[in-house]
Amino acid sequence: MLWPGAGDDPGGGRIGPLGWLRALARGLVLGGVTFGCLGLLLLVRLAERPLFGLQRPLTPHITQFVCRSAFRIMGMRFVVRGRPMPHRGAVVANHASWLDIFALNAPQRIYFVSKSEVAGWPGIGWLARATGTVFIQRKGAQALAQKNLFEARLRAGHKLLFFPEGTSTDGLRVLPFKSTLFAAFFADGLDRILWVQPVTLIYTAPAGEDPRFYGWWGDMEFGSHLLKTLAVRRPGGVEVVFHDPVRVADFADRKALAAHCEAAVRSAFPGAASGAAAAVPAGAAAASD
Repeated sequence: MLWPGAGDDPGGGRIGPLGWLRALARGLVLGGVTFGCLGLLLLVRLAERPLFGLQRPLTPHITQFVCRSAFRIMGMRFVVRGRPMPHRGAVVANHASWLDIFALNAPQRIYFVSKSEVAGWPGIGWLARATGTVFIQRKGAQALAQKNLFEARLRAGHKLLFFPEGTSTDGLRVLPFKSTLFAAFFADGLDRILWVQPVTLIYTAPAGEDPRFYGWWGDMEFGSHLLKTLAVRRPGGVEVVFHDPVRVADFADRKALAAHCEAAVRSAFPGAASGAAAAVPAGAAAASD
């Protein structure tokens, strides 16, 4: 799904010899930390599963270490405003890039909800499966099964992370939130115990680069996007803004909850009241599925 007027890949300019050296050095360190810790995570999970079942008291700490380290290795500024909620429930955020995985995991213990295609992606797919990502299929026939899966994970105390826009963007806008995935929060009394926390991700491009530099959308190749991210001389950064969590029971239905979360995410977004970020009215979420 793309938004009206979606542009082409902004690219990152030609990568010179020093850029290739930076990409190689950063890539080797990032790969070593990521896949080295992935091996450790899988070993720890073997002990966790028989002892704790769906509860995972140890492995999320390994995931957080990797994600925090990733920004240091890539040289990106990483800033957090607000704090993750202590309540049981879910987190919802705007979606700009594969970098969101690192940005949202670094300050909190969460489990992503992702489209089923991601499971087959080299690198990203392996990491997603190992860290407990919930994969969903975009088919109406799967709606009930997915709702039951979400409910089981939520009752187990897992904090799930949703991207209600349903797609990644160029990082300059917030698309209307789809309310379908919010339905699981209202199942069988869950609304009385669950909270939802909206989160805004704000990317700042490297100096002199296209403002969409970190956005990853449409048919962009992961490999080329990763390469330009590692090769850039003076990297930009990302800011994670945690908004006040809300009780699911305080909302009449999934559409009201989705509309509130969308408005909260937009409220911290640069230019949310005008320009690209306001290309679609916030109220559209109430009617979307």
